[in-house]
Amino acid sequence: MKLSALIIALLLFGCTPTVQVAADKPVTINLNVKIEHEIRIKVDKELDKIINDDELF
Repeated sequence: MKLSALIIALLLFGCTPTVQVAADKPVTINLNVKIEHEIRIKVDKELDKIINDDELF
C-alpha cells in the first residue's frame, strides 16, 4: 500500500504542466523621434516702431 502511494505521488509530481512563451524574432523599439517647434511673435506695426526707436531703450 505504501509503495503504490509513493509511486502515484512520484508520477503526479513528475507531470507538472509548464507554459513557455517564445518570440519568433527579437523585439525592436524604434526611437527615431524628430521634434520640431516654431515660435512666432506677431507685433503690431505701431508697437514695432516704438520698440525700434532708440528713445525707449
